[in-house]
Amino acid sequence: MFEDNILPLLKLLLAAALAMPVAWHREANSRIVGLRTFPLVAVGACAYLLVGLEVFGYDSEANARLLQGLMTGIGFVGGGAILKHDHHVSGTASAASIWVTGAIGASVAYELYFYAAMLAAVNFFAVLILSKFKSEVDKDS
Repeated sequence: MFEDNILPLLKLLLAAALAMPVAWHREANSRIVGLRTFPLVAVGACAYLLVGLEVFGYDSEANARLLQGLMTGIGFVGGGAILKHDHHVSGTASAASIWVTGAIGASVAYELYFYAAMLAAVNFFAVLILSKFKSEVDKDS
């Protein structure tokens, strides 16, 4: 019985680990969301799909509905990170990163580890490297 629970546990831990670089970066740069939010989104997405796989198996219609609901729900969470002040909007990168983090968790649940790793890398690249370019563009404006 214990051995049956090792793989799901490892998947949950992997989902959290893949979310940590972006979480750390966002936290270190005083962003709205960070060390708690990103791993929780990844683990939550992974967990919902693992439960779905346990209950429904690989039924494509059931999994499609789970993914649809998950994408919508994570979009709602990400929407909470977007703030508007007068004519300035902030938090859109954090919101998009939250959405990608959900896809990381989903990829891990479905054992699409290459996708999960690539999504994590692109997400980290976008917030780390492209944030520097954005800062330069903002200075020039």
